[in-house]
Order: sequence, then C-alpha cells, then structure tokens
Amino acid sequence: METIILSCFIGYTILLFLVMWLSSRKSADNDSFFRGQRKSPWPVVAYGMIGASLSGVTFMSVPGGVYYGQFTYMPLVFGYVLGYVVIALVLLPLYYRLNLTSIYTYLNQRFGGASENTGALFFIISRLLGSALRMYLVVFVLYEFVFKAWGIPFWVPAVIFIAIILLYTFRSGVKTVVWTDLLQTTFLLLAALVTVVAILKELDISYPQLLQRSAEHGYTRVFETDPTASKYFWKQIISGMFITITMTGLDQDMMQKNLTCKNLRDAQKNVLTSSLLFIVVNILFLSLGAALIAYAEITGFPLPVNQAGTVVGDKIFPSIAFHLSTFTAVVFVLGMVAAGYSSADGTLTALTTTFCYNFLGFGNKKDSAQPNRGRNELRIRRWVHVGFALLYLVVIMAFRPFHNQSLIDTLFDIAGFTYGPLLGLYTFGLFTRWRVRDAWVPVIAVLSPVICYLLKIYMPLWTGYHFGFEILLLNGLLTFLGLMLARAKSPSPAQQNN
Repeated sequence: METIILSCFIGYTILLFLVMWLSSRKSADNDSFFRGQRKSPWPVVAYGMIGASLSGVTFMSVPGGVYYGQFTYMPLVFGYVLGYVVIALVLLPLYYRLNLTSIYTYLNQRFGGASENTGALFFIISRLLGSALRMYLVVFVLYEFVFKAWGIPFWVPAVIFIAIILLYTFRSGVKTVVWTDLLQTTFLLLAALVTVVAILKELDISYPQLLQRSAEHGYTRVFETDPTASKYFWKQIISGMFITITMTGLDQDMMQKNLTCKNLRDAQKNVLTSSLLFIVVNILFLSLGAALIAYAEITGFPLPVNQAGTVVGDKIFPSIAFHLSTFTAVVFVLGMVAAGYSSADGTLTALTTTFCYNFLGFGNKKDSAQPNRGRNELRIRRWVHVGFALLYLVVIMAFRPFHNQSLIDTLFDIAGFTYGPLLGLYTFGLFTRWRVRDAWVPVIAVLSPVICYLLKIYMPLWTGYHFGFEILLLNGLLTFLGLMLARAKSPSPAQQNN
C-alpha cells in the first residue's frame, strides 16, 4: 500500500507543477507574485477559498472532534457567515479604495510606521506558527502511515513538502496559488465524500439512518446551552464572526487572494459565495465524523488512543480510512496532501508579501525612479521566499514533541492571542478618528495578549468560567482600550477627512 500511496502523491505533485507552469508561463514578475495581475475570476477564487480555509486541521480535527464535541462546531460556522458579510461590506471596500497590496499598509496610513510593523509582525508570527502546524499535521500523517514503515526519519517528508511548495510558488506566487487552490479544494472534498460513502456502504445504512443513529447516541448535538462551557453556542456564534473577521479579513494570506479579483464587486461576490459554501462543507465534515464513530462502534474497530488511554481525535479519520480499503487510504492521503498544500502555499506567498511591503518598503513611490529597482526587488523577493520556507521547516520540527491534543484547538488558541491586537487596531482605525501615539502601539499589542493568557489560566480557578474562542474578543477589546489611553489630543486633518 505504501508504494501505491507514494505513487499517487508523486502523480498529484506533478499535476500541481503542471498547473504552476500553465499559470506562470506568460508572466512571472512581482505583479503576478503579489497581486495576480488583478485578473483572477471570482468563482475560481471563491471555490479555492474553501480549501484554503479548511486546511489539513479541519480535514482531520473537525471529524475527529465529533467524538468529544458532537456537532457543537456548527454555531462557530454560523458565526463565520456573519463575519464574511462584514468583510464584504466593510473591509473589502477599504482595501480596494486604497489599492493595497499588503493590507497592513493601511495601519501606516492611519497611525504610523510602528503600527504598520506591529500589525505585520503579529500576522507573520500567527501565520508562520498556524500554517506550519497545519503542514505538520499532513507530514505527521504521511510519516505515520507511509514513511515510518520504510524506516525514513520524520524530517525527510517535512523537507520534501516544504521544497515542493517553495518550488511551485517561487515564480508567480498568488497567481499560481489561486489556480492550485481550485485543484486542492476538489481533492479535499472528494476525500471526505468518498469516505462517507464507503462507510455507509460497509455498514449497509443510508445517510438519514446514519444521522438518526448518531442523534440517538448524542453525537449530533449542535447547541451547547451551558453558559459556563467553552463551547456555549452564543459564544461560538459571536466568536466565529470575529474569528472570520480577523483570520480572513485581517489576514494577508486570505485577503491577498481576494485582492486578485478584477474589481470590488467581484471580490464581494467571491466572499459571500464562499460563506454559503462553507456551511455545506462543514456539514459534510461533521457527517464524516459521525460516520467514523458509527463505523467504530458497530464493527468494534478500536479507536486510536495515546499513552494515557485517551482517544486521539486527530487520528480517527486516518486510522479508519487506512483500515477500510486501499482506495479510501489513497483518497485520504490525496485529500490530506491537498489540504496541506492549500493552507501552506498561500501563506508562504503572503508572508513574503508582508515582509517585502511592510518591512522592506516594496511599493514605496519615493523609490520608483531608483535604477534597476524592479530587478533588485525580484531578487530580494526570492530570497525572502526561501527564508520563510526554511522557517516553516524549523517550526514543524520544533512542534513534533508537543503534539498531544486536537490541533484545531491549538490553532484557535494561537489565533486568539495573535489576531486580537489586529482586531483592536483595525476597529480603532475604522470606527474612530483619533490619532494614537504610534510608539506606544507595540507595547499595547504585546500587553493585551499577555493579560488574556493570564486570564485564560486563572479565570477557571477564580470563577469556574472557561474561556473559549471569545478570548479573541477580549484581546481585541483590551487593545482598543489601550489605544484609547494612548490616543493623541486631537485627530489630524487627514484623519478627519478619512
């Protein structure tokens, strides 16, 4: 089986490079890399955004999470839809009006250079960690189920994956990513659908019967009604909205793809369409989780556990997929690979874009007459791209000893602490006209997540209340209040007219 899986992996990778060649053969300059020449068809971007949003973590952790959390992930998804509406109506018009390549350039225009660097740095930290962990999960699964049997060390598949992503994004960046996301989303969804169908056939039950059985066993509960629980449904809905606003609307990776659309109207259609598709896709993955649990209970298949005897949710899907048949194993691996690629390629491009524009001054009109500027920026961009690929590898290898819980919870914890300052900065910038003392912004942006981290640890001991994803809101609120305290005495004329 390992040979078959490796062959399919190689075949899929060749297909990706074919897409790369087709998308970059006419142009591989910085405009293609950073902006996709603003020619991406919005339906292609909308469909590809599904794969980029889901990633390998959703692919495994959402189905596996049904074992402990039932369908209580869905209120978070409902909140996502509300967040997409805010992005379409508030953030996209701003980005298109200012003709931004890196969205953090807005913070410079609104507050100053320290604010721009702070926002860009928080994005880089958050996305570097989050995307590397998503890629880690893909490498982890392939290592456990393929490479380990051959005695190949963990670092080898890690290096292979990073090298592949670096190579096919090296020339045209986001222009290539938009089209590879189309391919990757298809394989990701196909893997989930094929596995559900295979399980239903194996158990000789229909989809409605599966849902009925799951409901009888308590696995389809959607709403957690305990206000003190971390997944209380109102907290989930509100948190989902702000998670989307921050992790999509204030995220260079996700917005860079939206900004490749021809105009604002196309970008808005893309975002709103993606939000509706996201509901359907998450229902599919939760149904997959119910099917996996039903299969284990009916057939007596032993669910994977750790050394303490606790079921490991992230391993449920691969364990059963590899047990069912060679076909489901191959489809699973292709889905995992597609999910890993789709989350990492765009992020690597976005990290390069952010560093080039917000720290190295790409796009600075004052330097437009500099001799050989275009050639120098192309060379610098390529070295930055390689540098971030190496950082990816470092994070993946460093995380290996610490993988002991569902990665989707780990990723949302990271997002809550790193995107909160971005939420506070943009909220203050968009909904007030005050200037701030720019030098104080980095201090405020660091103190806010530190306070939130302490509250997350000690609040359950003090009151019994457990913070969930709403820690993001508290983090943003503390940043906003800190900016209020650091505001200048009066707004500038430019800001009064903003």
